[in-house]
Amino acid sequence: MAKPAAKVSAKKPAKAKIKTAKKPALTLSMLKPSVNNMSVRVFARAAGLDHSETDVWGHTRSPEYMARNPAHLTPMIEDKGLPRGVLWESCAIMQYLANKHGLEKLYPKAPAKRAMIDSAMFYLIGTLYPYVARATYPALNFPQYAGEVGHSDAHPDKKSEAQKAAIEAIAEPLEVFHSFFRNGKPFIGGKNPSIADIRLAATLEFLAVIDYALPEWAKDYMAAIEKKLGKAYAEPAGDVRGYIAYVRSQANA
Repeated sequence: MAKPAAKVSAKKPAKAKIKTAKKPALTLSMLKPSVNNMSVRVFARAAGLDHSETDVWGHTRSPEYMARNPAHLTPMIEDKGLPRGVLWESCAIMQYLANKHGLEKLYPKAPAKRAMIDSAMFYLIGTLYPYVARATYPALNFPQYAGEVGHSDAHPDKKSEAQKAAIEAIAEPLEVFHSFFRNGKPFIGGKNPSIADIRLAATLEFLAVIDYALPEWAKDYMAAIEKKLGKAYAEPAGDVRGYIAYVRSQANA
C-alpha cells in the first residue's frame, strides 16, 4: 500500500523589517527673520551637517524652552557632546561645530589664521552689530536692548537722532573689514568663505530694510559669498529677505 504524500507546510512569509527614519544628529532651534540665526543655518548647510531645524518663533519664553535655555536666545543647537546638552550664540555654535567636525576650510586650524577669523567675528558682534541693530531694529519691528535710547520712553525725535547716529557709524567698521580683514583677498578666510565671512554677510542683509547705501566692494563681496555657497546661503537668506520685504510692505500700506 502506497504511503500517503507528506503534507507540505506552507511557510509564512518573513515580515518585512520596518526601517525607522534616522534622527538627525543635530537639532537647531532658530528664528527665520534673524541674521544671527541665518549665520548658523548657512553654516550647517555649507558644512553638509546632518541637522534638523525647528522654528521657535513665539516659543523662546515657554517653560520648556527656558528649562533648556535660560537665556531664551536663538540660534540654539542641541548636541549630546555638550556639557549641558545645548549651546547658543551664533559664533560659538559655528566654532564648536567646525572644531568637532574638523571643518578647517571654514575655520582654519593654524593659530594665526584662526586668530584673524576670531578677531573679525568678535569685532563684528562687539562693534558693527550693535550699530546695525540700532539702525535697523526700529524698521524691522524688533525690540531694542534695555538701556538703549530706542528702548526708552525718550521723545521720538531723540530716538530718530540715535538711529541716524548709528547709521552714520556703520561706515567705519565696514571699512575695517574691507581694508584690514580682507586686505585684498576675496574673503576674510582667503580664497574661500570662513565662518567670519558667513557672519558678516548675514549681518549686512539687515541693512536693506533701511536702504543703506553699501559700498560697491560690499555688494560684490555679498554676491561672491552667495555664488560660492549657492543654496546653502540663498535659502536662509531668502527667509530674511522675505521678512524685510514684508515689513517694508506693511510700512508702505
